[in-house]
Amino acid sequence: MATRIIPVESSDMVIFGASGDLAQRKILPGLYHRLVAGQLPPTARIIGAARSKWNREEFQKKATESYFEFVPEHEQNPEIFKTFLNCLHYVPIDAMGNGGWDELTALVNDNPNPVRAFYLSVGPSLFGPISTRLSKTGIATPESRIVVEKPFGHDLASAKELNKQLGTCFKESQIYRIDHYLGKETVQNLMALRFANALLEPVWNSQHVDHVQISVSESIGVEGRGEYYDTSGAMRDMVQNHLMQLLCLTAMEPPAKFNADDVRDEKLKVIRSLDPVKPDDIVRGQYRASTHDGSYKDHAINPDSTTECFVALKVHISNWRWAGVPFYLRTGKKLRARMSEISVIFKDPPHSIFPQSERRHEGNSLVIRLQPDEGITMHMIIKEPGQGGFRLTEVPLDMSFAEALGDNGEHLADAYERLMMDVIRGDQTLFMRGDEVEAAWRWTDPIIANWSGEKPERYDQGSSGPDGSLALMHRDSRRWHAIEV
Repeated sequence: MATRIIPVESSDMVIFGASGDLAQRKILPGLYHRLVAGQLPPTARIIGAARSKWNREEFQKKATESYFEFVPEHEQNPEIFKTFLNCLHYVPIDAMGNGGWDELTALVNDNPNPVRAFYLSVGPSLFGPISTRLSKTGIATPESRIVVEKPFGHDLASAKELNKQLGTCFKESQIYRIDHYLGKETVQNLMALRFANALLEPVWNSQHVDHVQISVSESIGVEGRGEYYDTSGAMRDMVQNHLMQLLCLTAMEPPAKFNADDVRDEKLKVIRSLDPVKPDDIVRGQYRASTHDGSYKDHAINPDSTTECFVALKVHISNWRWAGVPFYLRTGKKLRARMSEISVIFKDPPHSIFPQSERRHEGNSLVIRLQPDEGITMHMIIKEPGQGGFRLTEVPLDMSFAEALGDNGEHLADAYERLMMDVIRGDQTLFMRGDEVEAAWRWTDPIIANWSGEKPERYDQGSSGPDGSLALMHRDSRRWHAIEV
């Protein structure tokens, strides 16, 4: 099935930090793909702004290197890439000083494009200075959009300060706090699955759901960013934002309308309904050294580190829909495989007519895979085919988005591509609001505060995490959905 492409307006996108890894690996290739798809018009301008003392030709050369490295060969189109290179401009800039701002102002003002988007692919310490400069120079108009990457603070106090700095120069309707998990096809389809179909919503509650699991497993460690990661940890790096967003979309009530504020209002209600987490309902871990690789402490360059790179917790939502239903969240480094999924486990039938030996411990489940293969699987119990008795077996009803929605190898837009097009459209539905970020930190901060000096449990690389994580489920007579290689 071919996807329908709706073009966006011509625009200027200024990428601060354009020489950095994110811009070269995701943002520029993503914008190229949107040009190939016919969604981004060739009149759009992509303006790089960074400390690197490049000129326009050098920026184009760097973008060409990224094109060959990050765009698969079968998706490369030399003619369209020439057009893409013509869209690229560059200004060396000093975010904390005066250098480059006059040149950037002149370049941006010398263009009739109605939409201006400023992508801050930089550290949070530069959000305030750059937004202030954009306001003072007049580059940012009342219709402009500013995009900021996580982390949105280190705790509640810093999140409030960041929101204050951004709010001084931009209205909330202009601020796009990007979380790439919300741009994934499966995450968006979760809302369609729930609210566009009459089949699931009647059973999406505590009467029919036994529990929910949300897992984000990574096979890599923290090599190369260990010193930074050691100041953050899995709770700040993953749970407070990515897993929190997945929890909200799974648990939220139907919004009155599918628009930005109605959707975010319902997500905010979920966060505010979260109970404080009991100490016994949290497991923290660090991977130990293997025969081939060092430990977390080695990679963090901190032999005394008590920072977690794995965390599992049991969460309750105090509202009518989810009263008594536990949500189990799990994320970690150096696990068995790279995998992100939401598993909704339904209760067993109230009465079984089949022999005791034919009963299954697992109920029906709906598994929503975010990566590596986006799709949805419903696990059903059926009669095993063949003669010789009535035996039950489990079968998956599987839909892979690549197979169901792809068309002769057609490129499916990734999360950054979708979210960047939403910025140009002015659609904030899949972006976090300031009060939502602060509410998430308000719930997270007390959990982290209770860990002071507590040592994480060690676990083997390539495993499913520490034994305590398994025990967290076993004591409730449940088990984690397997992390499959």
